[in-house]
Amino acid sequence: MNHPSDDSFDLNGDTLREECGVFGILGHPDAPTLTALGLHALQHRGQEAAGIVTFDGRQFHSERQLGLVGDHFTDPTTLKRIPGTMAMGHVRYSTTGETILRNVQPLFAELEVGGIAIAHNGNLTNGLTLRRKLIAQGAICQSTSDTEVILHLIARSQRSSSSDRFVDAIGAVEGAYAMVAMTRTKLIGARDPNGIRPLVLGDLDGKPIFASESCALDIIGAKFVRDVENGEVVVCEIQPDGQITIESLRPFKPRRERYVPF
Repeated sequence: MNHPSDDSFDLNGDTLREECGVFGILGHPDAPTLTALGLHALQHRGQEAAGIVTFDGRQFHSERQLGLVGDHFTDPTTLKRIPGTMAMGHVRYSTTGETILRNVQPLFAELEVGGIAIAHNGNLTNGLTLRRKLIAQGAICQSTSDTEVILHLIARSQRSSSSDRFVDAIGAVEGAYAMVAMTRTKLIGARDPNGIRPLVLGDLDGKPIFASESCALDIIGAKFVRDVENGEVVVCEIQPDGQITIESLRPFKPRRERYVPF
């Protein structure tokens, strides 16, 4: 692995643009393939890189690549490396800065509450301030994306459940975002309190889906359920008996929606 020099690791130099795409599906036997198809439909939102993280009931698998979705995720051998019944993915918008693999999402980390993957579309206006504070307190960052800041905030939360830690983390950030996170049993979607970035909830054979746009639902024959509302956190969870529950949390004071197309 090539490690960036001190000069190249610029906290200001490589932030996510706003036109990225996210996708996630919970509890489906074809989750990796469906995620690849969903990302293909969202390709117009990002052409720089694509990544998928899956969970097979025992361990997480990650495949992140530079380039287009079709360059990598149409290959059956690639999909075989990321088995699972739950999956999430991300397409990254091209920037004028350096294109490097360490910034490709979803990002994954093993935390006290277990593994968690996260991806987001948008821009955190206080992301750099939070990153500098975390680094000053001893955090070790391996990318320059705002998404890693959220992972650190989740890790530092004192709440007991992964979804409560997620709410804690996004409560500390400001800006425009749509996020998807995945744990061993949960798929979580969230929009910022102003609803600036889009996120929809879909359904395929009783399995919940999050996507940046409904076109990602259309390509896999899924049903559009509704938009995730501004300031809403939707927690989809596989229960011990195999049933999937969907809970809507509204931890933030609602604001007037300021949706823009990307």
